[in-house]
Amino acid sequence: MIRSGWTTVLLIALASAVAQSFGRFTYGVLLPAVRDDMGISNTQAGFIGAANVGAYLLGTMLVAWATNRYLLLNVMRLGLIMATLGLLLASVSSSPVLLAMALFVAGVGGAFLWIPAPVIASAALPPGQRALAVGLMSSGIGLGIVFASILSGVLRSSEGDHAWSSVYQVQFYIALLVLAGTLFVVRHDQTKPRGDGGIGGFGALRRMHSWLPLILAYATFGFMYLLVIGFLTTRLEDDSAWTTADAAVAFTLMGFAMIFGGPTFVAISRWVGIRLALSIAYGLWPVFVCIVLTGFYLPTLAACIGLGLLFSALPTLMTIYVVENATAEDYGPSFAAATLTFGIAQTIAPPIGGFIADLSGSFTLAFLLSSAMGVVGLMASLRLPRHKK
Repeated sequence: MIRSGWTTVLLIALASAVAQSFGRFTYGVLLPAVRDDMGISNTQAGFIGAANVGAYLLGTMLVAWATNRYLLLNVMRLGLIMATLGLLLASVSSSPVLLAMALFVAGVGGAFLWIPAPVIASAALPPGQRALAVGLMSSGIGLGIVFASILSGVLRSSEGDHAWSSVYQVQFYIALLVLAGTLFVVRHDQTKPRGDGGIGGFGALRRMHSWLPLILAYATFGFMYLLVIGFLTTRLEDDSAWTTADAAVAFTLMGFAMIFGGPTFVAISRWVGIRLALSIAYGLWPVFVCIVLTGFYLPTLAACIGLGLLFSALPTLMTIYVVENATAEDYGPSFAAATLTFGIAQTIAPPIGGFIADLSGSFTLAFLLSSAMGVVGLMASLRLPRHKK
C-alpha cells in the first residue's frame, strides 16, 4: 500500500512536470529562440506567453465547474491529455499564431491537472506525509525545468534558434510515457462531488478560514513570478550580455533549486507555521531579484538558486494551506477559485513585462516591478492566522 502510494506521488510529480514545466514554463526558456527565429518583438512574444497563461485562467474557471460535478481523478487525467496534445501542436507550429494556439491548449491542460493533483497525491500517503507529497509535486516541476533548460541549451547550440520546435517534440514523447503510466496506475477514492461550490468555486472558498489574504498572496505570486521566470534568459542575454550557454546555466540552476524548494519550506513551515514560512519566502524574493539585476555572474547564479527555491516553495505552501483548511468536498472548487485569481494575475504579467521592456529598452523596470510585488505578498502573508498549520 505504501509502495503504491509513493508510485502514485512519483507519477503525479512527473505529470506536473509535463503540464507545468513542459506545457507552460518551457516557453520562458525558449523565448529568445522563438523571438529571433520568427522575427517578432518582445511584446509579441509576451502575447504568445499570455495565450498560455490566459488559457490557464480559463482552465481554472472550467475546473471550478468540473470539480463540482466530476471526480478529481478524471479532471486530472483530462488535464494531462490536453497538456500532451499542446506539446504535440507546439512541436509542429510554424507561426506565432499556431504556437499561441498550441500553448493555449497546454495552458488549459495545466489548470485541469494542477488543481486536483495535490489532493490526489496527498491522499496516497499517510496523514503525516501528505504535506511532503505536495512538496514533491513542486520538485517534479523543478526537475522538468532543469531538463527543459539543458535540452534547450544542447539543441540550440547544435541547431540554432530553430531548435525550439525540437525541444517541444522531445517533451511530447516524454509526455506520452507519463500519460500512459498515469492512466494505468494512479487511482483515487472520492465520494461524488456535492455541486454547491458557487460561481467559480468562490462559494466554497469563502467557507475557508482567512481566504482573502490567501488569494491576495496567491495573485501577487502569479504576477511577480512570471516577470522573472518568463524573461530571465532574455534579460541575461539582452541586458547583461550573457551568452546563450551562460543564461541556460542560470535557468538550469533555478530549476534545480526548485526540486528542493517545496520540501525545504514544508519542513520550515512545520517549525514556524505556514504564515511565517510564506512571509520569509516573500521577503527574500525582492533580495534575489535585485541581485539578478546586477548581472554579476556568480552572485546572479546564486540568486537564481534562491529564486528557484522560492518559486517552488510559495505555491507549495499556499496549496498546503488550502488542503489543510478546506473540506474534502470544498477542496476542488476552493483551490480552483484561489487559482483563478492567480491566473488573472499571471495572464497580464507577460504582455506587461514585454511592453515595459520594449518601452524602456531593457527588462530592468519589469524586474523591479516583480521585486515590489514581493513586498505586497509579504504584507498579505502576515494577515494569515498566527497558529501553526
